[in-house]
Amino acid sequence: MFAKRMEGLRSRLVEQGIDVALITDDDSVYYYTGYYDYLHMEFGRPTILIVQQKGSSVLITPSMEADMADAAAVVDHIELWNDGMGNEWREAFPGLLRQAQCVAIEPDHMPPVVRNYFDSVINTAKVTDITPIIADMRMIKSAAELQLARHAGAVANAMMTAGRDAIGAGVREFEVALATSQAGTRKAAELLEAHYTDGHMSPNTHFLQIMASGKEITKPHHRASTRVMQSGEPVFLCFCGMTNFHRFKLGFDRTFWIDKIADPSQAEVYQVALESQAAALKLLRPGVTAEAVHAAYAEVIQGAGYEYPFRCGRATGFSFLEKPQLVFGDKTVLQPGMVLAVDGSVSVAKTFRAQVGDSFIVTADGYEQLTSHPKALAQVIV
Repeated sequence: MFAKRMEGLRSRLVEQGIDVALITDDDSVYYYTGYYDYLHMEFGRPTILIVQQKGSSVLITPSMEADMADAAAVVDHIELWNDGMGNEWREAFPGLLRQAQCVAIEPDHMPPVVRNYFDSVINTAKVTDITPIIADMRMIKSAAELQLARHAGAVANAMMTAGRDAIGAGVREFEVALATSQAGTRKAAELLEAHYTDGHMSPNTHFLQIMASGKEITKPHHRASTRVMQSGEPVFLCFCGMTNFHRFKLGFDRTFWIDKIADPSQAEVYQVALESQAAALKLLRPGVTAEAVHAAYAEVIQGAGYEYPFRCGRATGFSFLEKPQLVFGDKTVLQPGMVLAVDGSVSVAKTFRAQVGDSFIVTADGYEQLTSHPKALAQVIV
């Protein structure tokens, strides 16, 4: 799988007249090599993939990761470096880039320390952006990736069910987060053992639980806290960061109420959120532009008297955000094999916010739903 992707990248380099590609985005390095779970820039240690059109593919990574790189990386050569030794990761750069007439980089995904050195050793007139090539290659998922997406959906569903079951009056938010994490980890472990042979892949969920309740409900990315939830309050659960199975990401969120809806106006807002997602899904199929899906969603929200909303959704895969985005101005035509998170949402500043979101595979005649949890108003009162 990784060798085929590398072959496809080299073909693109030939088509575009690019001699060398320099890839620094974590998820793109994994996409082409299968190498993952290194410390990378958070600890000041760059990992860089260099792909020559007519030469070798070289992975530059810290020497402490030698065993992981040997076991996982599908590349022609691994160049190891150690802290404080020689010129560290910079050693291999000049030799790999010197003869190149055109070098392609990911300008928005290159650590500043790497970019500064790169600019010092290469004629900037030779530099182009490889991001569009990578984005296009990653946009349509393979059969293997779609299977990962389905399994990621199963993990997300387990987390949402556990979260819903843990919500209640007198419960602290972080207790819900513990329940979702445990459920997701157990489901992921079950799937890994049943369907995969890579014993290195961890089933553990990570990323702080996005969750808000009561007066905090208008904060879309509030993290689970020690707050004690009360009867009649709304509760928002989002798994857009935690749904990460075998490195494949999805979007998934729901709004609930505890026992009852204390403020009837919230029910009206929630219904508009549901209808906005439904309008988007009516258009979700091949041949439709990404911005048309967003427009259908936005029309429902604005038609109900609310402000113009944020994007309706986004593509996901090995990254949380991929191409296309369901937003005004993105004219990408939807194709089978895309994986998209599609939301319905309404915000009333400092008063209430409702959101429902699911992930889908675009199919030849519509879509396949990956995440599923009841969302009719009567079904989200717990």
